[in-house]
Amino acid sequence: MAASLDKLFCREIELEDESVLKVYQCETGDVGCVVWDAAIVLAKFLEITARSSANSQQRPGTSNFCSVPLQNKTVVELGAGTGIVGIMAGILGADVCITDLQEFVPLMDLNIKENADRIQGLVKACTLKWGEDIISFLPHPDYIIFSDCIYYEESLEPLLDTVSALAGSNTVVLWSYEERTTGNKPELQRRFIEAVRKDFTVEEVPQDSLHPVYRSEDIHVLRMKRKSQNKDLMG
Repeated sequence: MAASLDKLFCREIELEDESVLKVYQCETGDVGCVVWDAAIVLAKFLEITARSSANSQQRPGTSNFCSVPLQNKTVVELGAGTGIVGIMAGILGADVCITDLQEFVPLMDLNIKENADRIQGLVKACTLKWGEDIISFLPHPDYIIFSDCIYYEESLEPLLDTVSALAGSNTVVLWSYEERTTGNKPELQRRFIEAVRKDFTVEEVPQDSLHPVYRSEDIHVLRMKRKSQNKDLMG
């Protein structure tokens, strides 16, 4: 179902500098029309780690692999929906392409416009259907980010294909997800992680490295990087 811009409501996320990230959501529509908790957790993780990196400070108790410097980096967000995570990356100085199906582009464009005065990098909304050609998104980005996205059986393999095609040898992939307990969701999440481990190293960001307020024991952030013996698939 296309994202309808007729009935919207706004959620405000307070940033560390006391400004506000505004995210418009649709009252009706598919999973991409609203902000999910896992997206907020990932966005706030990016904020605290990127700001620490920019200030050349490492938060106590965090490891180096948790550092996510975003200034002047290139980022592609998959299944962006509202675009909250990618817009946060843009606020932190990255050049970002937030992607989803064509019907979500107007909502993403609206949210980019609403936060334009806070975006320090560049954020644009693009159409990307998983499993299709990603040549227009090359060269490989510094980061691939996505939250949840594991909802439907039929989208699992296309998502895996897209992540694999987009990720170069130096690309860091960050995925946040909330543990699901209904239907086939737990099985889909397990299968995705199992499949991605074939070509990527997978590490979980410790809970104490996430934002102290925006975190939950049932929401996980994974950091993935292509294994060294595998060469870039393209470019």
